Amino acid sequence: MSQQFPDRIWGSRTNLLSRIASPFAATKLGSLVIRKLTPLDRKVLRRTSGKYTVLGPIGAPVILLTTTGRKSGQPRTTPLLYVHDGDTLYVIGSNFGQEHHPAWTGNLLANPAAEIVIAGERIPVRAALVQDEVKQQEIFARFEETTQAYTAYRNRTARDLRIFALTR
Repeated sequence: MSQQFPDRIWGSRTNLLSRIASPFAATKLGSLVIRKLTPLDRKVLRRTSGKYTVLGPIGAPVILLTTTGRKSGQPRTTPLLYVHDGDTLYVIGSNFGQEHHPAWTGNLLANPAAEIVIAGERIPVRAALVQDEVKQQEIFARFEETTQAYTAYRNRTARDLRIFALTR
């Protein structure tokens, strides 16, 4: 068993703001708003070493994931919600239910070595695509517990949503 990842979530998933934000994020307009906030969130996460996020007040667990661009070879960083499981973090390529996979998932398939920033720490990780259907369903249910937006994302697209396990 490898070393556990830090667990840092600020805000609350049960406060009024969170209860309003989750159904809003499930709408197409909500998804658009969150996509537009992503560059700002990336800056906030970078400046606070992953301690704070734009989505923090609603208790959203967010990391910064840096992959290597499969075409450019350049580092590519994106903020992502995650599910914490001790020595494994799970991320999902929902891309807000759009028809194409997010670029970071293709980057991880091409090169599974990456880095995350979480709770003030930069941690090298290795990504593995979760292929077991039962495990995918279990993990996806945990994402749905975080926000009902994931149900909407899955229903908006015909593609499979890639789920990756990140380990040290």
